[in-house]
Amino acid sequence: MIDDYTTFELEQEKTYLEREQDWRNGAVVYQIIVDRFVPSQHIEQKKHLYAAPRVLRPWKELPLHGTFLKEHNVWSHEIDFWGGDLQSVRTKIDYLQDLNVDVLYLNPIHSAFTNHKYDAYDYMEISPEYGSWADLADLLADLHACNKHVVLDGVFNHMGRTSRYFEDASTNPGSPYRDWFYFGPQFSTGTRCWMNAPSLPELNLENPEVRAYLFEGRDSVVRSYLRLGVDGWRLDTAYELGFHYLHALTRSAHQEKPGSLVVGEIVNYPAEWFPAVDGVMNFTLRQIISNLLSGQIAAATAGDMIATMIKDSGIENMLKSWILLDNHDIPRQTYSIPDQRNLRLAQVMQFSLPGSPNIYYGSELGMDAGDDPANRAPMGWELVNDQNQVLGWFRKLINLHKKQRALRIGNYRKVVSGQLLAYERYTDRVDEAIVVVINPTDDAVQETVMVPDSKFMNVTRMVDLLESGQSCTCDSGVLRVHLPAKGCMVLKLDTAPQDGYTAYKRVR
Repeated sequence: MIDDYTTFELEQEKTYLEREQDWRNGAVVYQIIVDRFVPSQHIEQKKHLYAAPRVLRPWKELPLHGTFLKEHNVWSHEIDFWGGDLQSVRTKIDYLQDLNVDVLYLNPIHSAFTNHKYDAYDYMEISPEYGSWADLADLLADLHACNKHVVLDGVFNHMGRTSRYFEDASTNPGSPYRDWFYFGPQFSTGTRCWMNAPSLPELNLENPEVRAYLFEGRDSVVRSYLRLGVDGWRLDTAYELGFHYLHALTRSAHQEKPGSLVVGEIVNYPAEWFPAVDGVMNFTLRQIISNLLSGQIAAATAGDMIATMIKDSGIENMLKSWILLDNHDIPRQTYSIPDQRNLRLAQVMQFSLPGSPNIYYGSELGMDAGDDPANRAPMGWELVNDQNQVLGWFRKLINLHKKQRALRIGNYRKVVSGQLLAYERYTDRVDEAIVVVINPTDDAVQETVMVPDSKFMNVTRMVDLLESGQSCTCDSGVLRVHLPAKGCMVLKLDTAPQDGYTAYKRVR
């Protein structure tokens, strides 16, 4: 006979097994700009694709802010190229394997005038500098063979002024695409543009034809790439698409490919954006981390904020959301968090809080830069060596995140503390529980914290999995911890029998 508690345990076990089988939960995501990741092996044959006003730069040259080119409605640095392509990305799959990442996220690869490609010319055409549909299919096959997934950047709020759809709509009042955009004297450029950037006319999503083309139709952009083998979409400026259209897009993606991922660039508080998307780029969490480490909020306040956000948003959604410290739109983390001690604390949080750590190419090497375009420099492959301590640290964090089941798919519980930020990640198995304790202050702190986990047995040793080798003892759910300034510990219970005895013999 199965009693009620056994039923409860079986349900818990099923929940975590289902999470573990879903690749979207707690995945380690690696983001690249194809043009800047690996130099092309066929650059001479491609040089005609970078004809003026475009400029092809040497790989070792760093991006610099340019001048506004009025005749093209872009800044000159937007049309500087370094020549990477999809074929060259394939030559570095072994690096992704060694780094042990799960997902490759590509900034836009569709045809466009600029290097960043957020000004789509044609979504259904791979940018010629990057290659072809066949090249994409080959990359997908290689990555899938390594059990990795691929997420593309979907830019569906706006297209480029050079788009054939917009050019026809803007020059021909009778164009079938006229109602794909917004025209009128109330707009300074005659067209509604994203953030008033003249090169980025916004799409009229209220038009059913536009939605059919982008995501609702059987042969829509979203569904066509998924059918080819892409595993998901990261949606640019997703918050501007609104709840209803995002939900329709996500439904369509799931219909085409069950289990595919839709992550939104949502800079808002995330709670109400589910199930419109599967996950968000968690900018709220990034702000909490930044404000904690800069001393603007206390550790206890940060703990309350994180706990509230996870409770409001739901752990299942948080596990699929991306935790970022930097990307192509914001300064690199080494620039925005110059104190190396603070930076390490931020990285520990990135790899131990609920979600998918999002690594921006080169950050694992210590590449340093401020705002765009500096933060989009070519990958510094010369930094990939065993002497690079930053790379070694990232490898440790990645392997810790992937090895510890609780960090990938576990629930979140706030640990009661004052000066320290402390939290627990846990599953249905007590020996998988992890307690993270962080001292964001400039002083050493000795503090008693309470872990409200009823499975923690009295007088259980907890061992730090990071560098310190320290340990402490759990005493009736209470821990006495000592951390140096800007110190942290990632603690795990030592439940191994001592001389054949363990208090955990009937509590798993």
